[in-house]
Amino acid sequence: MNTTQIACIFDLDGVLVDTAVYHYQAWKKLANSLGFDFSHAQNEQLKGVNRQRSLEKILNWGGITKTAAEQEELAALKNSWYVEMISKMSDTEVLPGSLQLLTELQAAGIPIALGSASKNSGLILERTGLSHFFTAIVDGNSVTSSKPDPEVFLKGAELLKTEPANCIVFEDAAAGVEAALAAQMAVVGIGTAENLPGADIVIEDLSKINLEKLKELVQQKS
Repeated sequence: MNTTQIACIFDLDGVLVDTAVYHYQAWKKLANSLGFDFSHAQNEQLKGVNRQRSLEKILNWGGITKTAAEQEELAALKNSWYVEMISKMSDTEVLPGSLQLLTELQAAGIPIALGSASKNSGLILERTGLSHFFTAIVDGNSVTSSKPDPEVFLKGAELLKTEPANCIVFEDAAAGVEAALAAQMAVVGIGTAENLPGADIVIEDLSKINLEKLKELVQQKS
């Protein structure tokens, strides 16, 4: 792979911004309203999982059965609470290194896409001042299959008009790493190695990587 062909696809939650706390608060509020509690450990299991599958897991943990229509209402209720919370976000909630890396990539002419399960990604990017970095946005509104299915990343490559082999994915969830590998893309994991099996490299946050290191990763993979 020629380094000039590099394209970058970023997950959103836990990579560029931290909205996990708002997901947790909204899911916890929903669980409490149904008469049971919801833990941080359970919340970790929902990383990279779409809203419907998350709700199914939570209802299962609570031992509660709901009809499809009732589940739809509960998912909408949780989302309304979540949107209310993220509507108050600001650029102070951008994670360390995100702004610097996106600025460096943009200045070098590297195409950038978002590849996120979130259906609220547009609002989050707008509130945190990151929208202008992205050539393409692929989120929960534009895909039918959630991670670990590779659809979100393959669509990102398509919109960036590049081959999957040219793409580097930035992910903080095991399901996202699995999806990127299924798409035959390089993966930078954000977090800890034991939680992100298969990632080509794992870093604490985006302040630990730059374009030079990404070029080295590409050369190692080619």
